[in-house]
Amino acid sequence: MTSKAALFALLAMWGVSSTACLPAFAGESALETASGTSRPGLVDRVWTKADGDLPGAMKIFLSDGTLVQDSCWETHRLSPWELTSDTALKWNEDGMDIAADIVSLSDAELVLSVKVGSGAVEERYVAATVPYVCPDMPKG
Repeated sequence: MTSKAALFALLAMWGVSSTACLPAFAGESALETASGTSRPGLVDRVWTKADGDLPGAMKIFLSDGTLVQDSCWETHRLSPWELTSDTALKWNEDGMDIAADIVSLSDAELVLSVKVGSGAVEERYVAATVPYVCPDMPKG
């Protein structure tokens, strides 16, 4: 009975591995706007906030349309996101759409102009370095 179980497990593994999906590379992202535009270099990488008082804020625009937001002091958030043009994107937080323009994008830096009310706030991000550990936060 043991040899039959081992043979079945081996055949099942071969069957699964031959049809398994491979992960997409950042340069091969299928994420596009309705007009067919996409932004290589934006997706599937960790962007950490370069400015601000509190360290460790990050955004990860995944190619499957999920935005991961995290920081060293808050719980992570998963939100849907999409490109609305080749220079703009939006994501949803708590039922509200947040729009942002991509001011600049390079391998090392992402600058967003996030629309807040009738104005905009510029946010600067840099490509995260690995390894990264959140610094100890002072306990008040």
